[in-house]
Amino acid sequence: MESVVGERAFWNWLRTVFLQRPPMTDDLMDTISETRLKDVHPLLASKIRQLSDLLGQEGITIRVTQGLRTWDEQADLYAQGRSEPGEIVTNAPPGSSYHNFGLAVDVVPMTPLGPDWDVTHPVWARITTVGQSLGLESGSTWRTFKDYPHFQLTGNLPVSPTAQVRGVFASEGIPGVWNMTGYDIAT
Repeated sequence: MESVVGERAFWNWLRTVFLQRPPMTDDLMDTISETRLKDVHPLLASKIRQLSDLLGQEGITIRVTQGLRTWDEQADLYAQGRSEPGEIVTNAPPGSSYHNFGLAVDVVPMTPLGPDWDVTHPVWARITTVGQSLGLESGSTWRTFKDYPHFQLTGNLPVSPTAQVRGVFASEGIPGVWNMTGYDIAT
């Protein structure tokens, strides 16, 4: 038991040291994140870049781990923990996540050791606070399935995609859904 406590203290110390480094001033979005932002709504991409810049001033670096997700990819994630091995990671079947429409992204704080998935670390609360200050909805505030990495920007649309959203997608594709948000696509 003592070695587990000591090991936990070491990792907490290491996480603190790396996440509280001096602020950085250059562009903080890496090429992986930028690639994932290319397929989401331009205003969402802009706000995620702002989130990265603001957090970077505090010494926090984030990476976009998910952007646009196909319906097949959503089906695979939904099957995980149900009909496929693994833990349940989403309650959204295909067409029920704004990832499927380019209106959501997932982010994770990065350390020199890689992503920090410990959502109990205070950096996650800071990411949520700054994201919400930019007008992003955070999945960390959802009541039934807290999705800490998730941020979405849906404008006029409800919190979750409806049959109407799916219908517009079927007839007009992603641009039709983006028009429903009320946000300018050329942003």
